Amino acid sequence: MLNVGIISPCQFAAVRRSLGLVQNVNIRQCLPMTTPITLPLWTLLVILLFAAVTFASHFLFPSVRWFFRRRAERVVAKINQRLERPIEPFKLAQRHDMIQRVIYHPDVMEAVAEYAAKDGVPENVAFEKARHYAKEIVPSFSATGYFLMASKVAKLISQAFYRVRMGSDDTTLTNIGSDRTVVFVMNHRSNMDYVLVTYLASQRSALSYAVGEWARVWPLSRFIRAMGAYFIRRRSRGILYRRVLARYVQMATEGGVTQAIFPEGGLSLTGDLAPPKVGLLAYVIGAYKPGGRDVVFVPVAVNYDRVLEDHVLIAAGERGDRRFGAKISVVVKQMFKHLWLRMTGQYHKFGYAAASFGTPLSLADRHNAGQTMDVEVIANELMTRIGNVMPVLPVPLVASLLVEQREWSKRDLLAAAQAKVDGLNGGYVHIPRDDFDYAIEYGLRNLQKRKIISVDGSTIRLSEDNDRIAAYYAASLSHLSQN
Repeated sequence: MLNVGIISPCQFAAVRRSLGLVQNVNIRQCLPMTTPITLPLWTLLVILLFAAVTFASHFLFPSVRWFFRRRAERVVAKINQRLERPIEPFKLAQRHDMIQRVIYHPDVMEAVAEYAAKDGVPENVAFEKARHYAKEIVPSFSATGYFLMASKVAKLISQAFYRVRMGSDDTTLTNIGSDRTVVFVMNHRSNMDYVLVTYLASQRSALSYAVGEWARVWPLSRFIRAMGAYFIRRRSRGILYRRVLARYVQMATEGGVTQAIFPEGGLSLTGDLAPPKVGLLAYVIGAYKPGGRDVVFVPVAVNYDRVLEDHVLIAAGERGDRRFGAKISVVVKQMFKHLWLRMTGQYHKFGYAAASFGTPLSLADRHNAGQTMDVEVIANELMTRIGNVMPVLPVPLVASLLVEQREWSKRDLLAAAQAKVDGLNGGYVHIPRDDFDYAIEYGLRNLQKRKIISVDGSTIRLSEDNDRIAAYYAASLSHLSQN
């Protein structure tokens, strides 16, 4: 008896192929699941990588994002308990969402169509350009980074270089309700302004600055963007860029974001107050709607006994351009010099730095009083209020006298300083230790240390090669001496 048994279809196909009955039979399709397959190592690694990414994106990343999101919300809630003006929800929104809100606004879409028609490009190309601008402008605020790192670093740097003083009573700020948008409007003396005001305002709110193209260098740009600052192109005049920038600024204003604006448009090259530029102010004022959220401008005047970039700024002013030739090698050299002086106990601070708050300007009050809402009028009014509270520090005060007269006796200089202070038209006079004689001596000592003046017994002379430096510091008070 013949036992044929049962064979599988794959075995039957193999027999038929061996007998020449069929030609095209794929034996590999009949291999069992446990049959080993040889692969190159790189192919296996690629497969494993894709598997890991798929697992992380579907299972791990959502959980991690949720964990850090909850942690960030707890940090924000804790920080808001000690702030006079809590962090606005707008600042905590996802950056991608803010970008979408900017570029899909009707004003921006209209600008996209105008740009496409004017330049003869497809609208989708113009739209992508608007998206690029929005990505460049919109920050990615980190409350943890701002309050747990940036504000502490700002305090450390400010106190390392200067004796920091608040130049005037700032209790008026506490009377500004949290339902109003506060915009600090400041004169621009130094890049230290960002650091100084961040430190002084750290117990009140998180500030959002407009920073220039100098800060778009990686990795500095990532840090600045995380602090809530937004980048602006000072030389861009295209309507599409301006419309995107205006929309973001107006969104931030409507969202109650506390901002800081330098209406002069850049660092002062001469030391005095420059005429205001109305660009950003126009965007902020344009966000105000009668009966809606009020916008309150708070004038802030800052001044220093020594501006870190004074030589660079003076040189740029003499050339008539704004090309600042500070090299990274010079900055690093100064940093090492600073550390060496500290290590050897020879370091002395650069003097006093002070900020003063002026009388706030409310757009709602102005509108209700029937006053003009013209941007240029408001800008000039704010600059006047800044000038009225300019800190009068020892070095600028002494420098202003040396510009008027190159040689003094100490007794005559002291008397002239007292008379000048008595005749000032506004300003906040800072008297260290409440001792006027000490204030003048302190100013003289700082100028002598920099070899701007020479002291021979009781005679004080302005060095011949340093007229421009003395004039630069004296200029910060020039508007207070005008009749």
